[in-house]
Amino acid sequence: MSGPRYTDVVAGLPANVPFVGPEAHQRETGRVFRARLGANESVFGPSPKAVEAMREAAAGAWMYGDSESHDLRHALAGAHGVAPENIMVGEGIDGLLGNLVRLVVAPGDAVVTTDGAYPTFNYHVAGFGGVLHKVPFSGDHEDPDALIDKAAETGAKLVYLSNPNNPMGSRHPAATVARMVERVPEGTLMVLDEAYVEFAPDGTAPAIEAEDPRVIRMRTFSKAYGLAGARVGYAIGAADLIARFDRIRNHFGMTRISQAGALAALGDRDWLAHVQGEVDRARRRMAGIATANGLEALPSATNFVAIDCGRDGDFARAVLAEMMSRDLFVRMPGVAPQDRCIRVSCGTPADLDVLEEVLPQALAAARGG
Repeated sequence: MSGPRYTDVVAGLPANVPFVGPEAHQRETGRVFRARLGANESVFGPSPKAVEAMREAAAGAWMYGDSESHDLRHALAGAHGVAPENIMVGEGIDGLLGNLVRLVVAPGDAVVTTDGAYPTFNYHVAGFGGVLHKVPFSGDHEDPDALIDKAAETGAKLVYLSNPNNPMGSRHPAATVARMVERVPEGTLMVLDEAYVEFAPDGTAPAIEAEDPRVIRMRTFSKAYGLAGARVGYAIGAADLIARFDRIRNHFGMTRISQAGALAALGDRDWLAHVQGEVDRARRRMAGIATANGLEALPSATNFVAIDCGRDGDFARAVLAEMMSRDLFVRMPGVAPQDRCIRVSCGTPADLDVLEEVLPQALAAARGG
């Protein structure tokens, strides 16, 4: 009896996923995390107005969601000063990236990214048979010039930049990103992932015309708006490119509940400011905890902090394992030399009490004493 006949691309893929979620870790160990500081979620939660809007929308969950996300799309267009035709709403940035790769990347097509940058983008490229070309970080920043040079060298269909960066928390100023856009080679589309931009200083997000065919921007409600579980992201791009998503996307992928929550969250500027203040407070405390343990917290423009453990990746992995064994969920970069760090999401005061308790214990254990 024969089974499915998989595509050559799928048959050649490794049996892994970009991230192992905290629930999977808990099932494996049979233990519950004392603090959940590994997935860069907003532990400060969504706006109460968003929660109420989702609660009201839940009664209508028997209906499919609006296939055009009309109200949210128009509200986002107004917020960004663009036309609704320049906005595409999707199942988080991850879902939008998957659709974008499907739109432009055929088997064998070149795609450029930074070695160690957001791995889910790579996952989609591999899934559609694209060929990844990676450049190294420059220090702890992605290297715009190297990315563009590699895109020109390879004839890349896509070149990816996250700004602010995941997993290092670093950022480039708007002028640097704008210069990168100006250098995008003919036939290449720049993917500008701005998932964390709400946490970054003013002057991080460049002014880019929505109809500029060289770039598509990605934003999310998963971070600053606290709706990671609702899966709402959006893209800003040229109308022709945005319209192409309609040819391949899941038209009913956005639930009524998610759309209602995101729309209410977008309108609650006070809650956004509250979360930004909590993140700033947490980053400063985390830097203090790192210093107290003889470590360095790297400057962060995100809702997480990369903490330099002062040695190599093997040592940082040992520290991470010891923290996880003490029921503190954290993650780390996966590629040297950035893997000398652990990456800790911003948390409540109680969460950071756990970090303050566990980090010295984990360091001592990793050092063998």
